[in-house]
Amino acid sequence: MKTAAHRGSYGVEGAPYAHPSPSATVERARSAPYLFLVPATILFALFFALPIGYALWLSFHKVKVSGLGLGSGARKEVWAGLENYTAALTDSELLDGALRVLGYGCIVVPVMLGLALLFALMLDSDKVRLSPFTRLAIFLPYAIPGVVAALLWGFLYLPDVSPFYFVLERLGLPQPDLLDGGPLYLALSNIAVWGGTGFNMIVIYTSLQAIPAEVYEAAKLDGATPLQIALRIKIPMVAPSLVLTFFFSIIATLQVFNEPTTLKPLTNSVSTTWSPLMKVYRDAFGTGDIYAAAAQAVIIALATLLLSFGFLRAANRRNKQEAAR
Repeated sequence: MKTAAHRGSYGVEGAPYAHPSPSATVERARSAPYLFLVPATILFALFFALPIGYALWLSFHKVKVSGLGLGSGARKEVWAGLENYTAALTDSELLDGALRVLGYGCIVVPVMLGLALLFALMLDSDKVRLSPFTRLAIFLPYAIPGVVAALLWGFLYLPDVSPFYFVLERLGLPQPDLLDGGPLYLALSNIAVWGGTGFNMIVIYTSLQAIPAEVYEAAKLDGATPLQIALRIKIPMVAPSLVLTFFFSIIATLQVFNEPTTLKPLTNSVSTTWSPLMKVYRDAFGTGDIYAAAAQAVIIALATLLLSFGFLRAANRRNKQEAAR
C-alpha cells in the first residue's frame, strides 16, 4: 500500500508527476512581465506607431497628374523626396501661424503657471478655510471639454449676447472688441488659462503636501515668516513639479487647435491657418492635400520634440549644478 508521500508523487492515473525544474520556473518568471506588456504594445503599434509611420510615408510622396487628370491612370502617387518639407518650411502661412502661437504661448504659460503656483501656495497655508471646496472649484474648469469652454467664452465675448457688454454699456464704459486684433490673443489666452490652471495647481499642491512638516517647524523656530517659508522653502522644493507643468504647458501651447477653431465662426479675425495645426487640418481635409499636411505635421512634431528635449536637458543640467553646490 502506498503512503501519502508516495501518492503525492503520482498523477491522477498513477503516472509519475513531473515537478517543474528550477530553470523553467525562473524562465516563466522572467517572461511574465513581457506577457503583460503585449496588450499595451499591440495598442501602441496600432494607434500610435502605425499612424506615425503612415504620416512619414505620405510626407515623402505626392500625386502626379497626367493630362487633364481624368481616367483611371491619370493620377498617380509618386516619390517626392523632400519637396513637401521644403514647401512647408517656406510656407508663409505656416510660419505666420507659428509666430502667432509663440505670442499666444508667451501669454498663456507664465500666467497659467503663476496662478497655479499662487493657488497652490494659498491652499497649502494653515489659515485657508474650506480647502476641499476651494481646491475643487479651481480644478473644475479643467474637467470641462476645451470645445465647450471655448464656446462658452466665445458667447461671453460677443457684444450682442454678452452680459458683460450690457453692464459696460449701462455704466457708460468703453466696450472693447475682444475678438478682433490684439485683444484676440488675450481672449484665446484667457480660455486656456481658465481651463489649465486647475490641473497645474493640483500637481504643484500635491508636491507641496509631500514636504515634511519638520521642515516648516524648523523654519518657524528660526523666526521665518509665512512669506519667507513660501519663497525660500516651498517654491524651491516644488521646482521639479514646476518643471513638469512647464513642460506640459509648452506641448499644449504648440498644439493649440480647439480654441481658435471654435471661435472662428464668431469672428473674421481667426483664419483657417491661425495656428500650425489649423493649417494642417485645412490642407488635409479642406484642400485635400494630405501629403503636404503630413509633412507639416511631421515638422510640428519634430519642433515640439526638440523644444521639449532642449528644455528638459537645460533643466537637468541646472539641477545637477545645484546638486554639485
